[in-house]
Amino acid sequence: MVIVQICVGSSCHLKGAPEIVAMLQNEVAQNGLEDDVVLAGSFCTGQCNRVGVTITVNDTVHTGITKENFREFWNDKIYSIVKGG
Repeated sequence: MVIVQICVGSSCHLKGAPEIVAMLQNEVAQNGLEDDVVLAGSFCTGQCNRVGVTITVNDTVHTGITKENFREFWNDKIYSIVKGG
């Protein structure tokens, strides 16, 4: 089970958190990972960045997630964990 917490605090919200949440929901559904990935919101993690959204995958914090780098983030930090890579 992979737990993905998306910061929805004011800074991340303004930097695209709602869009990133929608993209994550879409990927989880398209890949049939509803039983393997838990998506949750979180308030500020104290890792604000000038660009992008902060996302915690299990216990690892990732900053600067944007629509432009989402695919790489998804493949490297979530999908690969779920698939055992």
